[in-house]
Amino acid sequence: MSLGLDSDLLKTFVAVVDSGNFTRAGEIVGRTQSAISLQIKRLEDVVGAPLFQRGPRGVEPTDKAALLLPNARRILALMEETVAVVASRPLQGPVRIGVPEEYVQTILPHALGSFAKRHPLVEVTVRYGSSLDNRAAVEAGRLDLAVVFEPEGKATAEWLATDPTVWTTSTIHAVHEQDPVPVALDDTPGWCREAMLSALVRDSIRFRVAFSADTAAQLHAAVTSGLAIAPLSRSSLPPLCRELGATDGFGPIDSAQVGLVQAPQGASPAVLGMCQAVRDAFAQRFGA
Repeated sequence: MSLGLDSDLLKTFVAVVDSGNFTRAGEIVGRTQSAISLQIKRLEDVVGAPLFQRGPRGVEPTDKAALLLPNARRILALMEETVAVVASRPLQGPVRIGVPEEYVQTILPHALGSFAKRHPLVEVTVRYGSSLDNRAAVEAGRLDLAVVFEPEGKATAEWLATDPTVWTTSTIHAVHEQDPVPVALDDTPGWCREAMLSALVRDSIRFRVAFSADTAAQLHAAVTSGLAIAPLSRSSLPPLCRELGATDGFGPIDSAQVGLVQAPQGASPAVLGMCQAVRDAFAQRFGA
């Protein structure tokens, strides 16, 4: 059985959910309040149940609306992507991108997936490495663009997101309860390691260095195995691990800025397209 869901109705529905108000939703989609009410009534007739109820701050979604919302967002996103794919001219040429390991399983698949759908003829080369190495590779012309971490207040790259580094422990092993606490440290020279050590001193944590690593994968292994607590980006905590917070006696290590750097020479259309795909992937992940 076909429900006959109309994209305009779904767009209005999402606008009402996001704004919490029929009037503001009308401003978003360019319709009057009465037109918004009629569209929501049509959609309720289609799904066979009320979608909103009056609340203290406007209208609130019902349980049926909560079920509809994720699919409505996916349908609208797919329609926008389809229009973009059909309307855009496929790009060609090579693109070389550097990405921290932290985003190999999260940001990178989204960026590459959307980019490949639009531009299947582009040859993409990905390099995983530290921010220091990838930035140097961009400046030397060995990479066209790179995602890098930078210290808060000293960032020079194009801002993509804020992704704090936090102490992480295994929920199975709870090694953070030991005294002194075994810690894994990033052995890469630079501000990251300095911030980790400063955070331990700031929080008066008695510790011993139980593990040194130069990759995010090694730090993940240290914390998941119960060998030590480890400094990880908040967005990339492994399963069965959690952030150590104030109730545990730990504060954030830093408020790292994630940025995008491009090669100093003129960028090709393919490189510019990949830059936009990276921006979109971070915006989707972090809600920017």
